[in-house]
Amino acid sequence: MSEHLSVAAPTWLGWAACGVGALAAGLLVLEVWRTRSGKAVLASGVAAIVALLLAIVRPERVQTHEVRSLPTVTVLIDASRSMALPGNEGTRFSEAQRAVAALADAAKGKAEVRAFAFGRKEPEPWSTTLTAVHPTSQLDPALTWLETRERSDALVVISDGRLDTPVPGTSRDALATRFKAFGIPIHTVNVVDDAPKDAHIRSVSLASTAVAHVPVPLRVEVGCTGGLSCGDLELRVRELRDHGSARDLSRGVAKVSGETALVEMNVTLDTVGHHVLEVSIAAPAGDSIPENNRRLFPVRVTRERVRVLHVAGRPTHDVKAVREWLKSNASIDTVAFFILRTHSDNANARDHELSLIPFPVDELFTQHLASFDAIIFQDFDAQPYGLDRHLPAIAAYVNNGGGLVMVGGPNSFVAGGYAGTALASVLPVGLESGSQAAAADVDSFVPTWSDEGRAAPLLGPLRSLSGDELPSMPGTNVLGALRPGASALWTHPSRRTRDGKPMPVLAIGEVGNGRSVALGIDGGWLLGFSTFGLRSGGRATAALWDGLLGWLMRDPRYEPVQIELAEECVAGEPVHLELRALPGLAPKEASTITIDVQQLDGSTKPLHREIATASGEGGARITFDAMPAGGYSARARFGNTTTVRRDFACEVGGQEWADPRPAPEHMRAIADAARGVSVSARDVKRIPLPEAKVLTTMRRDLPLLPAWVWALAAATLAGAHWIVRRRTGLL
Repeated sequence: MSEHLSVAAPTWLGWAACGVGALAAGLLVLEVWRTRSGKAVLASGVAAIVALLLAIVRPERVQTHEVRSLPTVTVLIDASRSMALPGNEGTRFSEAQRAVAALADAAKGKAEVRAFAFGRKEPEPWSTTLTAVHPTSQLDPALTWLETRERSDALVVISDGRLDTPVPGTSRDALATRFKAFGIPIHTVNVVDDAPKDAHIRSVSLASTAVAHVPVPLRVEVGCTGGLSCGDLELRVRELRDHGSARDLSRGVAKVSGETALVEMNVTLDTVGHHVLEVSIAAPAGDSIPENNRRLFPVRVTRERVRVLHVAGRPTHDVKAVREWLKSNASIDTVAFFILRTHSDNANARDHELSLIPFPVDELFTQHLASFDAIIFQDFDAQPYGLDRHLPAIAAYVNNGGGLVMVGGPNSFVAGGYAGTALASVLPVGLESGSQAAAADVDSFVPTWSDEGRAAPLLGPLRSLSGDELPSMPGTNVLGALRPGASALWTHPSRRTRDGKPMPVLAIGEVGNGRSVALGIDGGWLLGFSTFGLRSGGRATAALWDGLLGWLMRDPRYEPVQIELAEECVAGEPVHLELRALPGLAPKEASTITIDVQQLDGSTKPLHREIATASGEGGARITFDAMPAGGYSARARFGNTTTVRRDFACEVGGQEWADPRPAPEHMRAIADAARGVSVSARDVKRIPLPEAKVLTTMRRDLPLLPAWVWALAAATLAGAHWIVRRRTGLL
C-alpha cells in the first residue's frame, strides 16, 4: 500500500486557481511596495490568497493498494546423454541441477520458477530424480510445446550447447526470426566452459549395407580435445563373433593434426546377414572419457551374386534338376563337381559332359572355402574322396556364417558315413550311428506338411503353386530328431524318431552364425518333372530351391519375423526390441513369441523372454533390462515359424558421447538473438528477472479537512486582510 497527497478539484480548475492566485500575489506585492503599507498588509494578503486557493482545490490524502502477479520464469534443462559427460565439477547434468537450485533461490519472492527437462520428446516436469538419458536435445519442439501450454515472462535454457535443434552454426538472423514469434527474452546457461581432455572416435562412415567378399571403404574421424597430446593413435577394426575372439579386419594409424585426424581404409566381410563391427583407438595417457575410444555399429551384408559350391556323387535326376536350377538363376555363381571316380578308378568314360579330373578336395576346402556363401552336398560319400579330413573345417565354416544343404540319396547322411562327424553337428537333425542304425527307408511316401512348414515364408512360393499337395517320393534317408532350435517343415507320415515325434524329411536350423538345411529325399526332381510338375507348370523345383537358398542367405523375403531396435541401444539403459511378423503370417490362433538375447562373445548369460500373443497379432515390443556395452545377437521365434536372428550393438552414451566438445558459442548466439543474456552455471544469479505485473489497484481518497472548514478559513483570512487594509488607509 502507498499514500500520497492530491486535490479534490479538477486539474484544470486547480491550475486556473493557482494562476489567479499568483497574479493576485504579484499585484499585492506591487501595491505594498508602492504604498509602503507595511508587512501586515502583505502577510494578511498572502494568507488570504493561500486560504482561498486551498478552499478551491481542497487537499486530500490518497491511499492506493496494488495487487501484483509474480512473473513466471520457465527453465528448460537439457536431459540428453551428452549432459552425462564430465563438466566443471561432476557431470554436466549435476551442474545443471545446481544451476536450477541457484536460480530458484535467487527468484524466491520475485518470480515463480517452473522447470522442465527436454530431450527428444515433449518436456517433462523437472525433478531431482531425472537423469540424462535422451538420445537427442531438441530445443525447437520444446519451444513449440511451451508456446501452446505454458505462459512465461522469460525463458532460461540450461545446456552444454550440443543441441540438435537449432543446430550449432545457425545464423543469427535465422535464430532471431525463430525466437521473435516467441515474444519473450531467452537467457542461456552454459554448464561447461572447456572441452575435456579426451581422445575419441568422432564418427564412422560405412555403408549400412555391404556386399560379401567385396572391399567396402571405411572412413573414421578421430578427435583429440582439451589440449591432450595425442600424436599418432593406433586404430583397429574388428568383427565381433559368436562365442569367440573378434576377427581383425583392418588396422591403421590416426595421425592427429590439431584436433582431428581422418583415417580411410577398406574392410571385407565374408558372410551375409547382420554383423557388428568394432572400431577402437589406443588412447594416450590422460584421456578422461575412455568409453568413447570404442565405437560399435551394425552392418548388413548381402551378395550381388550368391556363390554356391555344389558337390554331387553322381548325375541322378535329382542332381540334374538342382544343377539346372543353379545354371538358370543369374543371381547365382555356381562351382559344381560331379564325383564320378575315386583316386583308384580308371578314367574310361566317354561322356563329354562328365569331368574326370581328380576332385580338388584339398584346394577347395583349404584355400577357397571361405569364398562360398553356401555348400550343397548331394548324394555324396565324403570318405573315398578325402573330404572326411576337411569336415571340421566345413563345420567351422557353417558356425562362422556359411550355409549348408545336405540332400538325400544312397550316399548321403548316415549312408554316406556322416554320422558322428563334425559335419553332423551342424545339421539341423541328429544322425544315428552304429550297426543297428537304419540308413534309408525305400518305401514310397508323400511328405506331410508340418505347422512350421505351412507358416514358413521360404516355402510360401511352393505352396502358392501346389497348396498342401506334394508328389509321392521314392523313399528317404533316415534322419534323427531335431536339434534345439531347428524346425521340421516336412515330416514322414509314419516313421518316428527315438523321441516319438514324426521323422523330419525337410528340416532347417540356425547353427552359430550360419544356417543349415537337411533334405532327406532324392526325389525333389518330381516337383518339376511329373504329373504334379505339370500341374505347377514345372516351376515347383525352382520355387523350393529359391526359398531354401534365400533362407540360407537371410533374404528378408523368407524371414518370418523382422527384429528391429525400437531406438538406439545404449549401455546401462533398457533395450527395446520390436518383432513384426510378415504380412499374412500372423498366427490365426493364440501363440507365443520366444526371444533370446546374448552377448556375442558369450560373456553374459542368455536373456530369455516368452510373450503370449492373441490370435491375429503380428508383432510385439519386448523390453530387456540394461545391458553392458558390446555386440548382441537376438534370436526370435514367432509361434511355429522358423528362428530369425538379428545382431545389434550397445554403446556407452551412444552417438551423444562420440564428440564431448561443448558449444558455449551456440548458447551465446541463442541468447543474443532472443534479447537475453548468456552466463555460466556459477553465475546464474546474474540472469535478470522480469518485473511483476499489476493485476488491479484499490484507491481511497481521505480529505485533510472538510470543505466548509477550508471555506470558513478563506473567508476569515479574507476578512482579516480587509480590516488590515482599512487600518492602514488603503481602503
